[in-house]
Amino acid sequence: MSLMLLLIVAIVALLIIGASVLLLRRAEEDPLAVRIDEFAAREEAVSIEDIELSMPITDRIFVPIVRRISDFVVRFTPQTTLERTARQLELAGNPRNMSAAEFWILRGLSTVVLGVLLFVMMTRNGAEPTKRILWGLGGAALGFYLPAMFLRSMIDRRKQSIIKKLPDALDLMTICVDAGLTFNAAMQKVSEKWDDPLSDEFGRVIYEMQLGKSRRQALKDMSDRTDVPDVTSFIAAVLQAEQLGVGIGKVLRIQSEQMRVRRRQRAEERAQQAPVKMTFPLVFLIFPSIFIVLLGPAGIQVARSEALKGLTG
Repeated sequence: MSLMLLLIVAIVALLIIGASVLLLRRAEEDPLAVRIDEFAAREEAVSIEDIELSMPITDRIFVPIVRRISDFVVRFTPQTTLERTARQLELAGNPRNMSAAEFWILRGLSTVVLGVLLFVMMTRNGAEPTKRILWGLGGAALGFYLPAMFLRSMIDRRKQSIIKKLPDALDLMTICVDAGLTFNAAMQKVSEKWDDPLSDEFGRVIYEMQLGKSRRQALKDMSDRTDVPDVTSFIAAVLQAEQLGVGIGKVLRIQSEQMRVRRRQRAEERAQQAPVKMTFPLVFLIFPSIFIVLLGPAGIQVARSEALKGLTG
């Protein structure tokens, strides 16, 4: 029995040693060399046509078409217009990674689609030719301005999100710096903790610094991308403190207090504007409903009594 047990232990030990040797050899191998060997071991070389056929149909057909159209748009669109559109896309965060030419292609498509759609609808309804043309032109105008309106809305929402999150981000950065972290590590903590435009901007600053850009230039670029006065003042204070040698923790503490005061002031300002904004719905929506509920039964009774008097008279 003891001999059998020793034999089993020896076999298990040999298996463990063999597996360890194989794992160590794989760990020492260069993964790039392994990939090269795999491609070299293929019997047939992969041609460019096979690679293109393996791509999705959208990448094979629609992407080249969009690129050709965008080249045409870039050629015949003023450079100032493209730069202004690119600036607006940057302020909106550009979640789709869309170029200025592609945005103008989208505006052109929406113009044609809405114009033709309304024209066809009015034609089916049997409208006069003048009305068809007017409705078609109205749809085209709506399709032209609708993407710009959506882009403007995205810019406003992004700015409001940054303004709302900035005091909390500065509080976290202040705590991190007081705990002994560097300013770069504090920005990294903010980018990891939340998923919002401000955290994305701090993450982009860290990424640009890793690529070799100076912190001063990366922060200035962040100020240009956000176009928020609070962010601009915060970055200016940080850069000035860095230039003068002032402790960054003290600057962050002062800036966080100022941002909280500004947020409270904005809340008070909105509270003071509430009565003015409530005037229109009160006068045109709520008061008429109240009058109908209060005076409606009395009016019905008066009408019935007048009708009864007319019948008896």
